[in-house]
Amino acid sequence: MKRKSFRRSLLGAGVLATLLASVTAAVPASAQSSAATARPPTDTLANGQSIFPPWQNGANNDATTRGLAFTVPQVDDLADFHGDVNNPKLVLYVGGNYFFAMAPLIAHFEVEHPEYKGRIYWETIPPGLLIKQIEAGGTVTSGNMTWTVKADAYFAGLAKVRQYVASGLLAAPALPYVVNTLTIMVPAGNPGHVQGLADLGAASIRLAMPNPAFEGIGRQIEASLRKAGGDALEKPVYNAKVADGTTILTRIHHRQTALFLMQGRADAGVTWLSEAIFQAQVGHPITRVAIPPAQNTTAIYAGAMVKDAPHPAAARLWLAYIHSPQALTIFERFGFKPYTGKVLDSD
Repeated sequence: MKRKSFRRSLLGAGVLATLLASVTAAVPASAQSSAATARPPTDTLANGQSIFPPWQNGANNDATTRGLAFTVPQVDDLADFHGDVNNPKLVLYVGGNYFFAMAPLIAHFEVEHPEYKGRIYWETIPPGLLIKQIEAGGTVTSGNMTWTVKADAYFAGLAKVRQYVASGLLAAPALPYVVNTLTIMVPAGNPGHVQGLADLGAASIRLAMPNPAFEGIGRQIEASLRKAGGDALEKPVYNAKVADGTTILTRIHHRQTALFLMQGRADAGVTWLSEAIFQAQVGHPITRVAIPPAQNTTAIYAGAMVKDAPHPAAARLWLAYIHSPQALTIFERFGFKPYTGKVLDSD
């Protein structure tokens, strides 16, 4: 190995270890949650930590010059838009359910490719909304701000990526890289005493659930509910309980579900396993209830270059990087498993 490459490998390993320690370091919760029905909505945890995004203390911002710091959680906060929109060299549209892994992934990629340092922009809103943004030429509006950043590569479930390759919106090939499974996210202490999917149909259990109209995970959750209890379980969760207000439908579950649990507005919500692992790692009073393999649903994550990508060479570098041992190590820290050509169901 050349001396320069060896030094870079050592540096990459050191950066990776430091990032995983800092980005996911747990901040111990000072108290377990009391019964959710007795706990009113709150803005601050017992340890003084804000429950509102953005989480990770700015680690998900690749900009090297940040100027005035003005982030007011719950009021002025663009949690799922990352980096500098001015002349980026790589633009990634990533499904929001691994927003927390992007900081260490980006940082390690920049060790291997320092020419991209501080020049990567990425978004982590739901995949269906990212497609709408691609169709709008990369233009998005959040609050009173509108900006345009065209995507180089898009990342979502394998079936959706293949669909948009076939339609011509994305360029072949569709490249799978990791898999993920579902779990039930609950407040620490599990005050609702949820033991499995079958309990979610109970009138006493308040739910925060992804809306299938906006998020693909909603359809996968519906499939798991039918595995666990047929229409007699799926229909109450996504119909009767929505009608009576005991199911809140989210529009961006990877932010809202954990928030509602910490506010005491819900007793449980089905999410990807990786999201529950991240919430526990950063010290939020969140835990999880396993879903057995026979009732679970596995997602295969994939990516592809966007047709007419502004930075095709950079897109190819990133698509190659996410299959690397270093990238897979980061994904595995959050409970993802490498894609090996077959589906793995476990929690």
